[in-house]
Amino acid sequence: MSTFINKVPFGQKVAFGFGMLANQMFPAALGVFIIVLVQDLRFAPLLWGVIQFAPRLFDAITDPIMGFISDNTRSKWGRRRAYVFVGGIIMGLAYVTMWQLFKENGTTFNFWYFFLWSLVFYLGLTIFSVPYVAIGYEMSDDFHERTQIMAIAQWIGQWAWVIAPWFWVILYDPNWFPKGADYGVRELSVWVAIPCTIFALIPALFIKSKSTSDREDFVPISLRSIISSISEIFKSAFAAFKIPEFKRIAVATFLVFNSFNVIAAFTPLIIWHHMFNSDQAAAGIWPSMHGSVGALCTTFLVIPLVTFMAKRIGKKKTFMISQSISIIGYILFWFLFIEGKPHLFLYALPFHSFGIGGLFTIMMSMTADVCDLDELQTGKRREGVLGAVYWWMVKVGYGFSALLGGTILWIVGFEAEAVTTSSVTGIRSFYSCLPILGVLGALWVMKGYNLTEERANEVRKELKERKLKS
Repeated sequence: MSTFINKVPFGQKVAFGFGMLANQMFPAALGVFIIVLVQDLRFAPLLWGVIQFAPRLFDAITDPIMGFISDNTRSKWGRRRAYVFVGGIIMGLAYVTMWQLFKENGTTFNFWYFFLWSLVFYLGLTIFSVPYVAIGYEMSDDFHERTQIMAIAQWIGQWAWVIAPWFWVILYDPNWFPKGADYGVRELSVWVAIPCTIFALIPALFIKSKSTSDREDFVPISLRSIISSISEIFKSAFAAFKIPEFKRIAVATFLVFNSFNVIAAFTPLIIWHHMFNSDQAAAGIWPSMHGSVGALCTTFLVIPLVTFMAKRIGKKKTFMISQSISIIGYILFWFLFIEGKPHLFLYALPFHSFGIGGLFTIMMSMTADVCDLDELQTGKRREGVLGAVYWWMVKVGYGFSALLGGTILWIVGFEAEAVTTSSVTGIRSFYSCLPILGVLGALWVMKGYNLTEERANEVRKELKERKLKS
């Protein structure tokens, strides 16, 4: 049964938000560091693709299982907090260890070393993130309070994307690391892991939760029970797509987030080869400025405005408007990526930032509403399972976007050693058009979403009445 409260203390919201900073900083830094594998440690593109895609397949197995375990754990600390704590520790230790790579060990050894330790890291991320996200879903049953919780978490988490782009500058600045980026990543990984691990532990230590030791309705958790229930776990997890509202949320997120991810890797290529005539030194900090300024726009403009709009006009309308605004940004990029005038693309960033900035604030709040609807239909609180399936869609899509990005570079004929005007124009065309198609698809999918504030309140009322009768 539900154990929600309506109004969550501000300190609890901030504690949850610090967990989001860890949840986003680890992958954000990983996205920058991973270029060292190709640029400095000479990994073949195929190996680089395997390293990015294989962990998503691993997540496809571990995420639903972790959701099941988290939903059914009996503990005096509640269902989630112990896993958040343990997962945070594993993430931090594995993150440092997997980046201790040395050229002299050879490409084959380094590949397998990194690949195996990355699986440990992603396992830790699953143990942390699945119950962590579920904590956010179950902190309140109030329609608007949920948006406020997710807005604060996203606001804090966005600082990962403000900071991470500058790791690129640091790694390749000889004043910081004269021995090279492969040396730098070994040291910088430590300075990323220590604070991020601390941030990951904050929700486990400071968010309040009720004991579940006496819950007789939970499935017993043991290795034997998990193995015997494995087919039922996956059947139950992906039955979530039978809930129309959840399916719409998951598909719309996949379309927006992953069309964005496909083209995100093209940003430095456009800046280097189109705006600075393939002179990376002349481009200087502008690739980092693109990511960092965009994240600042999200932090100080998009998240506050989206939160305000959701309370006034509802979550669905806010989603539709914010995503439509992002289309303006993608169109402006075509006109504002101008050779020799890099400052002009900054004018597109506030519009562009409404895409991803508005996406997770609204969608995570909507998913919490769907958890109520799921309980009404199944009689169980399954924040862990629903959260795992939702983020599994994001993770698998991320791996898919990496493969699609490489395919696009092949289609346009891009070769780093011999860059042509036509190939760069092709990249720019995909850069503006692909995410617009993704957004339009998401708007079409969400057109039929009907879990309004009124319906959500009706669901909550029915759940309370059921609880009183039990």
